[in-house]
Amino acid sequence: MIKRIGKYVAGLLAQVGEATEMIRSSFFWLFRSKFEFHQAMNQGVAIGVNSFGVTALTSLFTGMVLALQAGNTINSIFGDPIFVGTIVAFSLIRELGPVLTGVVVSGRAGAAVTAQIGTMAVTEQIDALYTLGTNPIRYLVIPRMFGFVLTIPILTLFSNVFGIIGGYLVAVYALGVPGEIYMTDITTFMDVADFLHGFIKSFIFAFMIGTVCCYKGISTRGGAEGVGKSTTGAVVTTIVLILVLDYFLTAILTALGI
Repeated sequence: MIKRIGKYVAGLLAQVGEATEMIRSSFFWLFRSKFEFHQAMNQGVAIGVNSFGVTALTSLFTGMVLALQAGNTINSIFGDPIFVGTIVAFSLIRELGPVLTGVVVSGRAGAAVTAQIGTMAVTEQIDALYTLGTNPIRYLVIPRMFGFVLTIPILTLFSNVFGIIGGYLVAVYALGVPGEIYMTDITTFMDVADFLHGFIKSFIFAFMIGTVCCYKGISTRGGAEGVGKSTTGAVVTTIVLILVLDYFLTAILTALGI
């Protein structure tokens, strides 16, 4: 049992070290070579634009559920569904917006990135890039990392907007809350710090998703079966890390007054 635990811990530390080396290499080539702007824009479209629909739909119904649950609960206690807008906006902008966006993008775009790079790894296309004098980190990893970091914060903004719209629809047409009161509750009690709280999280989630998915793709071995395992591992790892990081980031940002 001890041997198995030690072997697992050693393998986990080795993966962390390899991923750290990939990050170091990414920053090195980012400032020492020509930036693949065309590739980065293509990845931005594939990761961000193509994930917009599912992200908006997820956030819309999340806001609707939040408004319905909060309104019914408050109504049963106070007899009037007050502060529904505040509850929906705070929940989305500070927590659910960046978390749900990260989960949706990692499941959709993150899996695709891992599968693409993993397929190149098992078919020896990455080795061919080395042979042709092209560094795979510069050509494959940096554009995809840029795509994640650029698009996930923007998707988070749209996610917040659609979630608030969903809450508005339920609050006004199902709970009977005047639309002016719903919006006034949001503008009265929220400030810039609340927005920054979720926005900072979205950047960190984006960097983590890009790192995990690119590393899992590059380290793929074992043919088609290996690609499937790497893709599954990347999605599971990113979702778990999003939830773990969310707790620690909330504690740190709250302590800093953000």
